[in-house]
Amino acid sequence: MVTIFGLNMTTLFDFNNETNLRNWKVVDDGVMGGRSAGCIHMSDNGHAVFHGDVSLENNGGFSSVRYRFESKDVSAYTKFIIRLKGDGKRYQFRTKSDSYEPQSYISYFQTTGDWQTIEIPLSDMYPTFRGMKLRMPNYPAQTMEEVAFLIANKRAETFQLEIDWIALK
Repeated sequence: MVTIFGLNMTTLFDFNNETNLRNWKVVDDGVMGGRSAGCIHMSDNGHAVFHGDVSLENNGGFSSVRYRFESKDVSAYTKFIIRLKGDGKRYQFRTKSDSYEPQSYISYFQTTGDWQTIEIPLSDMYPTFRGMKLRMPNYPAQTMEEVAFLIANKRAETFQLEIDWIALK
C-alpha cells in the first residue's frame, strides 16, 4: 500500500527513470493486416510515452500497448486510478482476468491534454472481443493478469499518451 496524492492505493505499475519496459508490448492492427504503428518509450521525465499513428488502411484502425504479469488477487479493490496525460483523444483502458482469455474488459476515457488522474470502477468494465460488446457479465474483479491501453477511434490519427502510474484502490 502506498499513498499517492493523499490516496491509499496499491501500485500496479509506477513509471520512473529506472523503469524497464520489457514486459510492455505494443500490439497494432498489423496482426490483422492493418498499417497502424505504435511504440512505447520512457521520457526524460520518467513517464511511459505510448505514441504513434493509427491507419485505416487494409481494414486497420487500432494501436495498443499491454502489460502482462503474474496473476494478482484483486478482489479487495473497486477501481483503477491512473495518472496520465493525453492529447485530447479518447482511449480505452483494458484488463483481463486471464491473459489467455479472448475477451478484454474495457472502459473508455477522454483525455484533456493536461495531466489527469482518472478513476475507473472495476464493476463498470464490460467485456469485448474484436471491438464487439459481449453478452457476458462485467469484469468479475477476482484476478488480473493484464492491463492495456488502446486507441481505436475509427479515424486515421496520430496519438500520444503519457502514463505516470497505474494503481488499484
